[in-house]
Amino acid sequence: MPVVTPAWPAGTVLAGLARLWLDLAVPPAPPPVTEDMDHLIVCGDDALAYRVVEELAINYGERVIVLLGSASRGHGPRIAQLPGVQVIERPDLDGAAFTAAQAHSARAIALMGRDDLANFHAGLRAQDLNPDLRMVMRIFNTGLGERMRAFFPDCAVLSSSAMAAPSFVAAALGEPAPSHVRLAGRTLYVARRGQADTRHVLCGLASPGDLAAPGLLPPTPGSADLVLAVADGTPRNPLTRQRRRPLRAAADVSHLLLRSKIGIVFVGLFAILVTGFILLATAGRYSVPNALYLTALDAAGAAVTNSRLGGPEKLAQFLLTFDGMAFLPVVTAAVVGARLTGSLRGKERPLSGHVIVAGLGNVGSRILGQLHDLGVDVVCVDKNEHAAGVRLARRLGLTVVIGETHREETLRAAGISSSQALVSVTDSDIVNLETALHARALAPDLRLVLRLSDDDLAERVQKTVGNTISRSVPYLAAPAFAAAMLEHQVLRTIPVGRHVLLIADVEVSPGSELSGEPVRSVHRPGSVRVIAVRPAAASQVDWAPDPGYRISPQDRIYVLATRTGLSDVLARSQPGLS
Repeated sequence: MPVVTPAWPAGTVLAGLARLWLDLAVPPAPPPVTEDMDHLIVCGDDALAYRVVEELAINYGERVIVLLGSASRGHGPRIAQLPGVQVIERPDLDGAAFTAAQAHSARAIALMGRDDLANFHAGLRAQDLNPDLRMVMRIFNTGLGERMRAFFPDCAVLSSSAMAAPSFVAAALGEPAPSHVRLAGRTLYVARRGQADTRHVLCGLASPGDLAAPGLLPPTPGSADLVLAVADGTPRNPLTRQRRRPLRAAADVSHLLLRSKIGIVFVGLFAILVTGFILLATAGRYSVPNALYLTALDAAGAAVTNSRLGGPEKLAQFLLTFDGMAFLPVVTAAVVGARLTGSLRGKERPLSGHVIVAGLGNVGSRILGQLHDLGVDVVCVDKNEHAAGVRLARRLGLTVVIGETHREETLRAAGISSSQALVSVTDSDIVNLETALHARALAPDLRLVLRLSDDDLAERVQKTVGNTISRSVPYLAAPAFAAAMLEHQVLRTIPVGRHVLLIADVEVSPGSELSGEPVRSVHRPGSVRVIAVRPAAASQVDWAPDPGYRISPQDRIYVLATRTGLSDVLARSQPGLS
């Protein structure tokens, strides 16, 4: 049967083909961005960017525009599925990209790239379109980041490793929640009042029996059960702190001597000297000063013979003379050997109760610094002797083991069998997991803390491997980045119970309500406490400010506050906003 082909007008066919060609050649335009929508902009497509966007869109209900290279790569597909989020694909963060995202009407922008210089350059471009735009910049070189802030009128420079490190420290020490915060070169920690020196307490966080809903209380005895304190607050520089105790030092010296042959000979000869001294002081009935004098002379070979001396005295003189002949060469050999070959050291004394930090990158460096500030013995492990944290560890006098972190010989060299915890924070999930499994085989009761970027894997590992805690850096850092976009100078967040307290750096502007007011006027019962002040003309932070100190314009005050309390301080620190 013949096939009948319907007849179509030539014009209709051509018009249809033309429309089809245009649809294929021209991709659909993105939905238009509403003018003056008071939105937020996030630039990035990695795990941290996704978590920040999720925090803003889900937890805060904000409208977010995300600038990324491709919506089909990285975390782009997951970002595009979040409610209230619009994705704009742009290969570069140039002026056209920020114009498409309506930067001139945005409230804040987060630059989440992994290149510090690229983030800085993008920030300058966005500032050209909107000089009042609030900047939140992810930075890896914190020293450089602090200097970058001077180029922007309203900028928060944050480090994801700094945000995440306290949680790893808390997990390593067996604490239920992150409680250690690094700020202005010092480590702050949350503890029960009885566990913190009262001289180092900055403020109280909760009344007894009210830890679920903490309030901020004065640092007076008995006013709070949970407190915020400065770790080892007497010396300003933790590198100069004397970490060794007298009894511990004496025990170390004894252990050192008894582990080497020269040390054992030294102890034996010294015991003979003591025996001779006792014979002279008791049987010879010499006074203690004279007995010491004769002991030194006899040991130096200057003994004076006297046939009328008693038997005990002659025995003492004989022992001391011949002992001295051997004692001086042994001391000389010990000094030369220790100086040139290290023979006196023998093997290193194995640590006990220490924490092993595997991976000395940005996160590992901050973890070992905080553990050191808190007085915890740390052994550091990395396969690269030029890793970022190796120099810091050696400056702090910590033990450093160079080797593959997942190898048995490396873990044994780090004292895995006598440690209390292993924190594996390399930048490779497979290395961290392999390190943990080897460590579990060597020490079944060891507490393991792992850095795993995949949340699902982290959850399953934590359920499967006993006494293991898994942490994700993006998950831990995202709340601080989101808070910094919504609040001006948020530096850190401290989880207490189910609530979050904010640490903020607030600059007091001329003509504001706080200008000229005493520090005590900033305090608000339950919501705001001033924990430190940095005067405008000073480079050091005063961690114990006088309540009567009058705040000058350009002074910076560090406050611990609830969200409501921080909003009040920000309003009072700006002219005409109180």
